Order: sequence, then structure tokens, then C-alpha cells
Amino acid sequence: MKLAPLLLLAACGTSATLPAVRFADAPIATVVNDRVNVPVPPAKRELSSDAWGYEGSVERPLDDKLDLRRHRRARGVNALDEVPDSTWFTNRGPLTAEQIRIGPSSGDSPELHKPWKIVGGQVGGTSHGLIVQDQRGYRYLLKFDHPGFPEVETAIDVIVDRLVWACGYNVPDDRVVYVRPEDLVSDQPVDLDRYDRDAEGRYRAVVSRFVPGKPIGGPPFTGTRPDDPNDLIPHEQRRDLRGLAAIFAWLDAVDVIPGNFLDAWVADPADPSIHYVVHYAIDFGKSLGAMAAMGHDLRRGKTYRFDWAAMTRALFTAGLVEPSYAERPRVSIPGVASLFDATSFDPAAWHPDVPFPAFEHADAYDQYWGAKLIARFTREQLHAAVEAGRLSDPRAVEYLTDTLYARARKTTAYWFARVAPLEQFTLGRELCFTDLAATPATRYTVTPFDRAGHYLARPATTTRTCVRVPDRDKYTIVRIAVERPEVHASIDVHLEHHRVIGVWRE
Repeated sequence: MKLAPLLLLAACGTSATLPAVRFADAPIATVVNDRVNVPVPPAKRELSSDAWGYEGSVERPLDDKLDLRRHRRARGVNALDEVPDSTWFTNRGPLTAEQIRIGPSSGDSPELHKPWKIVGGQVGGTSHGLIVQDQRGYRYLLKFDHPGFPEVETAIDVIVDRLVWACGYNVPDDRVVYVRPEDLVSDQPVDLDRYDRDAEGRYRAVVSRFVPGKPIGGPPFTGTRPDDPNDLIPHEQRRDLRGLAAIFAWLDAVDVIPGNFLDAWVADPADPSIHYVVHYAIDFGKSLGAMAAMGHDLRRGKTYRFDWAAMTRALFTAGLVEPSYAERPRVSIPGVASLFDATSFDPAAWHPDVPFPAFEHADAYDQYWGAKLIARFTREQLHAAVEAGRLSDPRAVEYLTDTLYARARKTTAYWFARVAPLEQFTLGRELCFTDLAATPATRYTVTPFDRAGHYLARPATTTRTCVRVPDRDKYTIVRIAVERPEVHASIDVHLEHHRVIGVWRE
């Protein structure tokens, strides 16, 4: 019996292999100061989608195979492994269903300010359209549905616009509108015959209001803008871009090309003498299965457009093995892309059309962060976003809502099982936390260490989400290992002076 204290002292004197990361006892950063004055607009970037497709599908995959550098964790995160507010991303907090239905829209609808003057053709993006100006002088990109697919592209554009905005990203003010030929004023004849009309003779379209400021093209997909002093993190290393992989997979937003991102040099609303760059995601009409349905291509979302792995498999199997997407389910509801479903959706196997560097570098921690954003949506909120698409068939509204909800649950279930999904750490008399995927079978093994990584006490296993820890006033690291049938992962919680100062997932 006298040996027990000696064994405990021996255990406390040993050290464990912990990550070298340590945190400062400082307030958690919630905002990034990337609005330092940029007095001269950065140069406008021009890059064709064809050139990007070749680079992304051929050149970069070969370069990556020869790159021996180790994987790097994402940057642009704070001590709690969250993304602070910046010109790229905003933590919007809890939103009501009505706020999501309205999304980034503000003020009156341009439908109340007709006729619209046609002032040009579309600049950038992948959809055909016109540039129009309403009676107030506001400019919009007017985009019509793809011929033969009434309501599909216009509804999808607005629905996804609302959801990406609700996740925290900057998007334009997009709305579904109905126009008649007499609503458009032009010095030249306007040919709209290629587009579908409804029973009342109207054309259905999306008006996308021009974003504020001076457009300077899309951001480089790797590296930074050399003439923007606020752009300090290589884009492939940004958590907010890496985490977008889980969100775009959920929304089947395969059209990840330079034309669907836009930077704008803007004046600060509080001080117009200050300028900086704001980053937008735009043009979502090819999401929710539309790219696959309009191109009659079952591979979309399942493989890259030019996929080395898929081609190699086909070569070695002589094409005798059918790919998994060959039996992709189809739906026949007006206003819904026929190849958008939840049954065949695999969050880990989804692919955009062309490899996107940030997605290629994304790890489970980045995908988990994106999945957390998706997990916040209730069915009511998704329904509100779908309603913004002004679909005429109620079945389409319900189907899209149900499918988005089912794909969201698949996404969160997959990525929550790849990490220790513990959040909302608080330190009072005990260290408490929330397990986003808790089950009755979950067990937590808790081990406290000092700053040097020496054991402070024996590991203890519990089912509770509140645990006692020693030496809360000194620098203490509490490792919490999560164990359930599908998860074996841990997280280190760093404490000092009776507060949580950082977390590190393992």
C-alpha cells in the first residue's frame, strides 16, 4: 500500500510527447486588421478559365507530385482554432430564417425601378447576361436561365448566394426577377429569343448588383497579391479558403474557377479616405447539380474534369468496371437540377471540376471547421434560403430543402468523426466543454500536463463533459481524448490564470 504514492510521483515526474505549440496568455483575436490603407488600387488580374484549367489539371498536379515539402496547418486562425473576422470572412453569429432569406440584399428590389437601360455585356463569370442600370443609377448583371432548364440556374444562384453568405463569406446582392422586353431600354436591338418565357410572357432572370468599389479581378489561387500590403497569408494556406471545401461539396459548387471569385478595392464606410481590398465569391448558378445536369455529365462532382486517377483506373481495368457514379440517381421536378441528390453524395469523394489549391491543401481540421458552419443550419433556415429562389413548384422547394439538409447531415457526420469535435470550453471550478457529436457510448480520457509536458496526474476516463484539472493558475495543458466506435482523436486545451488561452487538435 505504501508503494501507491511513490508510483503516482513517478508518473507525475515523467513527460509525454506533446506538440511544441504554446499559447500566450492574451485575449483571443476576433478581428484581423487587414484594412490598412491601400492608397493605390492593386493591378487588375486577368486569367482565362481555359489557362487555369490546364494549369490546375496538368501542370500543378505534376508539380505537387515532385514537391517534398511537409503539409502545413492552416493559417489565419486564432488561439481557439477559429477564423477571425477579416476582408475575406465574417462570423455572422446566429441568424434567423428571415435574415437568411434576405441574405446580403438591402433596400428596394430593382424590379421597382424599371425600365432598365442596357449598358453592356457581361464581364467575367461563366453565365451569359447583360449589364443593366436601373432608374436609381445602380448597375446589375442580368443573367438568364440556361435554355431548356427553366428556373434552375436562377434559383440555384440565389439559394447558394444566401447560404454562402450565411456561412460568413462576402457575396453580391443577387435576386430573382421577372422582366418583359419593354422593361429593357437599349440603343441596339436586344435578342432574347434564346431564353424561355413563362405563361405571362416574362423572362426570368437574376439581377446581381455590382459590388462596391473598383473590381480588380480574382485573387491568385496560390500565393498573395504582391501589391496588396494587407494580403500576407498565401491563399492556399488560408483556413477560410480551405474550409470552403466542405461547404462547396455540400452545395455541389463544382465551378471553382478564377472568374467566380472577385476582389474589389473599396473605400472604408467610416472613413472614405481609407481604401483596402475586399474578397468576394460570385456566380453560383452552376451549383446544386446544375453543372452535371446541363452538361449531361454524370462525372461532375465525382471526379475532376481531367482526372489522372480516374483515367489510370479506367486504363488498368480496360473500362470493364463501372464507376460508382454510373448509377447516379435522377430526379424529375421542374426547377431542380436532375442530378442533385443526397443518396450518392460522399463528402470525402467530392471533386470540383478543376483542382483548387486551397482544397488540395485542406486537412481534416479545415474541413471540420467548414462542417461546423454547415451544422448551424436548421431545416427552417434552409427552407428560407430555398424560398429566396422563387421556385414556382412547391415540390422543388421541399425537395431542395430536404436534400440540402440530408447532405449537411452527411457532411457533419463525416468530418466530426475525423477530429475531436469538442467546442465551447469554459473554465470555472471545472473545465467544461460541448461535444458536437456526443453519443451514449462516448468516453473521454483526460490527462493534465504542465508547460514542459510533464504529467500532473494520472489519466482519468469519464463520460462527463466537465472535469477537474490541477494547477489552473499555472500554465496547464489538458489533453482530452475522445473515444467512440468511429472516433479516436484528441484535443489539447491550454489553460493559464484560470482561463482557456488556446486549443490544439491532434
